[in-house]
Amino acid sequence: MKIKSFIPFALLLTMGVVSITGCQKGDLINNPNVAGSNSIVPLSLLLNHITATLIRSDEQPWGYSAVANQYVIANYSYYRGTNTYNFGNTSDSYDILKYTLKLEQQATAQLGNQSNKYYALAQFFKAYSGVWLSQRVGDIPFSQAGDANNLTPKYDTQHDVYKTALTQLENANTILGAIIAGTPSLANTVLDASGDIYGLTYQQWQKVINAYHLRVLISLSKRATDNADLQIPQQFAAIIGNATKYPILTGNNDNLVYKFNAVNRYPTFSLGLNPYNNFANVGATYVGISTTTQDPRLFVTSTPAPLQVSGGKDISDFSAYVGSDINQAQPALLTNSNNGLYSFNNYNRYYVSATGATAEPFVFIGYSEMCFNIAEGLNRGWATGSASTWYTNGINASLALYGLTNGQTLTVTFPISSTEVSINPKKLKQGDAWGTATVNIPQFIANVTYAGDNAAGLTQILTQKYISMFNNSGYEAFYNFRRTGLPAFAQGGAGIGTPNNLIPRRWQYPASESAYNTANYKAALSSQFGGSDDLTKDTWLTK
Repeated sequence: MKIKSFIPFALLLTMGVVSITGCQKGDLINNPNVAGSNSIVPLSLLLNHITATLIRSDEQPWGYSAVANQYVIANYSYYRGTNTYNFGNTSDSYDILKYTLKLEQQATAQLGNQSNKYYALAQFFKAYSGVWLSQRVGDIPFSQAGDANNLTPKYDTQHDVYKTALTQLENANTILGAIIAGTPSLANTVLDASGDIYGLTYQQWQKVINAYHLRVLISLSKRATDNADLQIPQQFAAIIGNATKYPILTGNNDNLVYKFNAVNRYPTFSLGLNPYNNFANVGATYVGISTTTQDPRLFVTSTPAPLQVSGGKDISDFSAYVGSDINQAQPALLTNSNNGLYSFNNYNRYYVSATGATAEPFVFIGYSEMCFNIAEGLNRGWATGSASTWYTNGINASLALYGLTNGQTLTVTFPISSTEVSINPKKLKQGDAWGTATVNIPQFIANVTYAGDNAAGLTQILTQKYISMFNNSGYEAFYNFRRTGLPAFAQGGAGIGTPNNLIPRRWQYPASESAYNTANYKAALSSQFGGSDDLTKDTWLTK
């Protein structure tokens, strides 16, 4: 996969000027009036670009990932898009990689070594870019990607992409660990206040890298016993068994949080969704789990189905919450929603603040997920330790993210604009107080008590991880479902939109690949999928 418009130093310098003085779109073009390719580019500038573009718009709250994860179901395509799983051609992650290669090159040239903080982060970003694309499509160009003299790089097998990525993550941790050991005061010092949009300290970056390393190892669970060279259980055990060498996240304060503001607005505003809460409902997969376990997070994220309340049920009655079925075609979903059959998302939480001030933080790599990943590895026998403790830690961290405390009284507001007397007999306006619900954490915890290091316990871990990722963590909930089948996503109906009405197992390669790297592209399809870019076929990762 070639990197389109591979950016030389001169163009990066131009980019820096453009970002300060003007607004331009599209790929950068050669400008003979700027400095040569060996010119110095500020490392903070490169880091800023990488961290600012690490997360794609469809991975943010209310993007398509929320639909693919079955958290949010659209009932009207004009305003909220479709629910179909027609993934088609994926985008790529080579913009991250090309800037990362420049960061690596400039860090080495400017600082005279490969043991500095920027080189460490570059190792992480390289691993991230490879895993990001490979988990979508399978084999990809990776080891040769980024060579301006080779526009048709070979494809690395998915096994080799992951093997390289695991080594890069190890390198990143080792470099940062050595820097901190040499100057302990740096541990709690912000690594680069002007370049890193996340504002993490040296040690927080080290923790995030190791938490991501655990995520990648868990994603390889199907290959843990038949690829001894990857040392998957062994790496997992090493990380959780040596907190000095491998510091990991210790709470929500260490989370990698993507922050919104008046310019970079919360997605319900940046995507133009804020007037249209009527045209999406909460997914049945999410609601079904939450009502069964009497999960108080449901009172925060969602509202009862209006028809259930007008029919006499209390706001705090879990049976009043009804999820939308993604299997159904949108015309049926719209009719049912207009008739008050489905729950909606919390309007006052997600649709009134352009900065996201009323919503929970958007965590991309976080403590709660890490706890569940550790619990899963322990449940699978990859190391010794208490899966129950890590499972409980993950639940408590997620509850804390919503600010929930036992006995707390929550006000539930009316979610939509509606004059239908049958579902709005009190003629409430959107956002008006509708009723209250009391948070009962002990009852919820009792309902989800860990069943033990067995299949039932694993199901609980994966289920609670899914709930904790509501509108967080990009496509991780989908990837976990694809890998484990848990929790069971709805599929099989016309609303899925694929020829067999089943959820695809992968994306197709970027369209540019067949045009510009044709021979290698065809060889990759032949070796993996019998020659067809087939969405229904598993890659090595999930076979």
